[in-house]
This record gives sequence, structure tokens and C-alpha cells, in this order.
Amino acid sequence: MDNIYIEYAFEVASKQPAIEILIAELGERNFESFVENEAGLLAYIQKKDWTENILDGVFILGSPEFSISYSFKEVAQTNWNEEWEKHFNPIQVEDKVSIRAPFHENPNLEYDIVIEPKMSFGTGHHETTFMMIQHLINIDVKGKKVLDMGCGTGVLAIFAEMKGANPIDAIDIDNWCYVNALENVERNSCENITVLEGDASLLINKSYDIIIANINRNILINDMNVYINCINDEGVLLLSGFYKEDIPIIDAEVSKYGMTLDHVIDRNNWVALKYVK
Repeated sequence: MDNIYIEYAFEVASKQPAIEILIAELGERNFESFVENEAGLLAYIQKKDWTENILDGVFILGSPEFSISYSFKEVAQTNWNEEWEKHFNPIQVEDKVSIRAPFHENPNLEYDIVIEPKMSFGTGHHETTFMMIQHLINIDVKGKKVLDMGCGTGVLAIFAEMKGANPIDAIDIDNWCYVNALENVERNSCENITVLEGDASLLINKSYDIIIANINRNILINDMNVYINCINDEGVLLLSGFYKEDIPIIDAEVSKYGMTLDHVIDRNNWVALKYVK
């Protein structure tokens, strides 16, 4: 039987940065996926995780700086494909990497990633995924052991394999993301990616040369010691999922463990940080 979800349709008068802020706040309330459309944003949460006051305390909805209205309704999981197919356009990163659905034409760039995101996060459209791709373009991952933590669709793990990383672990706590990542790994004929369902507890006694963690700020801070304890000497840590103003908080936590901030990419107030050990 399909899971029942609640779909919120937000009408956003001035889209950016309102949509990014709204996504970040909803993500902290167990909303699982987001589809941008002409009116603003569609956001989805499992009915079992939903309450009528789920939006109480969402700062941006009460902010005089933004004009946002919304409605909500129940939807079945099987309705989602139609929704994202309407709005999921192919993207290109630095004329090197294309991220597209199977029904899009191949632009024949150096790297071509084909995904069906369904309800999983990580199509490349969101700034954080886009910037992580930018970091990985400029990092030599060949033969490196990589972790994609909070993998969503698996797009970053897939790109790492395309660049020669081996082996790769892709982990997400959400079952839907886990299943979707498995599908996308197979779709891209990847052979070196192990997809796992769970949290940082799966990292005990593991070690990696590169760790990618595109997760919200609070989870990153909570699990930072686990991530860094898994990084080999001269290893790399890529972090995103937070805003430019969060850099001092993140940097203070990472610096405690002897890693150095090496490079910052920012995009519409979102940032992706590269640390070296």
C-alpha cells in the first residue's frame, strides 16, 4: 500500500531567497521533498509525521519581508512522478556535468548523470547539491574511498564513481531516499557504490579519504566528531546544507578536530565548505 503524504502548495511572491529559507525550515520539520514551480514551492511530508500545527514557528511565514500563502492536501506516493516530471529540468554544472532525467536529451558533456529523483533530495537544482558537484569537479577522487552521507538521490556518490572513486558508501536515514539511491546507482551502471540505510552509527570502524555531507546544520554539528574520526590523514571533508552566516558555527566545530578550511563556494547565500586534514 502506498504511503500517504501531505502536499503543501506555497505561493511565494518573491521567490529567492524565500524558497531556500522555506526549504531549510521545512526540512527541520520532517518534510521530505520539494518541487519548485511557477507559483513557488510544493513540499511533502508523510502523514504519520504531520500535525495540524506543523508550520507553527516557521519564521519565514510570519516575516513581513516575504509574502507567502499556502494550501495543503493529501496525496499518494504514486502521484509524485507526474509532479517532478512537470518541473524537473536538466541542469549543467560548469559545462562539465549534466544531471537529467531519462526522458531528457543527453547534452554530451564529460559527465552525464541520469536520475529519477521522485521524492528524494538531490537533483542538482538546489544550491547545496550544485556546489558539492562544483567541489568534486576540482578534487582528484581517483582510487579514493568516499562517503556520501545523507545521499538523497545518490547523485554525488554517482558522480564520485564517474570520476574514479572506489569504493563508495552512500548512506541516508530515509527509506525512500535509500530505495531511490539504489535505483539511480543501477540506472547509472555504477559498480563501486554500496547504498546503506541508517545514520552516523553505521560509520563505526569505517575510514574514508573523502567525506561528503550535505545535511542540515544541526545534524552536521551533532555528528561532526564521528565524521572526522573516519577521515584518513590528508583526507577531505565537504560540508553543505547551511547558510553563509552559519560558517563561524560550523568552522568552530570542525576546527576542534584539527581540520583546516581550504575553500568556500557560495551560491544565493548557501555555502559549501572544503576542509583538509
